[in-house]
Amino acid sequence: MNIAAESPVGQYFAAIRSALGGLEIFLADRNSPLYRNSVVGEIVVPYLARLKASFACWENRIGFIEQFRISRAESGFPVFQNVLELENDRQSAEKRLAAMPAADQLRAEMADFILRQKAFPTALQARMAERLYLEQIGKGDIFSPFVLPETIRVAVNPKTMRPYYVVCWGAFDGAATLPMVYMATIEDSSENVVAMLVTADGKLNPDVEIPLPVGGLLNPDLASRFDDFALKNAAYSLTPATIATNLDKDFPTLHPKQLRRIVLGPFYSAGITENNARVNEILSRVRKRENAWLLTWTVQEVFSKAERPARKGFWSSTPAQEEFHIETDDLEAARMGVSAYEKHALVPHDAYQALYAAGEVEGVFGDYKVHVISGNQVISEG
Repeated sequence: MNIAAESPVGQYFAAIRSALGGLEIFLADRNSPLYRNSVVGEIVVPYLARLKASFACWENRIGFIEQFRISRAESGFPVFQNVLELENDRQSAEKRLAAMPAADQLRAEMADFILRQKAFPTALQARMAERLYLEQIGKGDIFSPFVLPETIRVAVNPKTMRPYYVVCWGAFDGAATLPMVYMATIEDSSENVVAMLVTADGKLNPDVEIPLPVGGLLNPDLASRFDDFALKNAAYSLTPATIATNLDKDFPTLHPKQLRRIVLGPFYSAGITENNARVNEILSRVRKRENAWLLTWTVQEVFSKAERPARKGFWSSTPAQEEFHIETDDLEAARMGVSAYEKHALVPHDAYQALYAAGEVEGVFGDYKVHVISGNQVISEG
């Protein structure tokens, strides 16, 4: 079933499709701020693909279950129940597909119904929509409530002679209804791992084949525990400093040197969301509905400024401990529990012009880095 483009649901899907497509263009640009001195842009891309797949699934799902709720007053993203339903359907997709007629059979039945009844085969179309939905979701590349960690980089710190990993994972926060991507740079002092991966001259052992990305933490002895840790410490309500400190405490041989969290949202869409009355009122003046939106995201970072060495005493010993830097001179950074942060906003050219004409650019964007999308090009301000 096709959603009417002019309906609120149709408008919402058109706007979010445009926004995620724009973000994809921005991330593909190697000159974008997310590529300078970091792999943030590269890491976010597969999670963005998962999010786009989730929205495509939700759009198909409306063809047979006309129920879809978004967090209109908060994030502008779908409520957590929708995320859970996708995950449940993903797990049962194969079984449900096996019990349904094939797509060709459904098409033949629809054509026969139209010829015989001279009417539209609504029930058959709903079954077809369900089949397409189950085929798509069965691929499994959606943004689940929790996306398991994977190791995407391995190298050696020549100063400490330890290997370090760049690990990333994803989570859709149920309370804040926000999709988030985590990435951590972690040194590993486990004796067996150091012996296997580090050569005498402090290089990565070329004889050990590592087919990146690797599912989970590269250290097999800690991989399962690390998955559990990431799941239990993925909430938006936890600050990056708290998560990094918990990681440091829970794993004596893992040394988190940097933790980043990329929070996607809030998303503003004219006539749909109610999360900012002034922004929505100005966006409603944009002629093309698919350009009447604004997508924001925040990159939060906490890093270790020093490592207190381990102490081995006669009666007790303490493992090495990281000292994380919190930027207390910046109230926003202190509130977030981070060393640094960046706030970004992506907006279509039409919407930016409407905000500019209303004299609201400064008031709306404030300390955000603004990226204006026009066609297949993104121009970053400043």
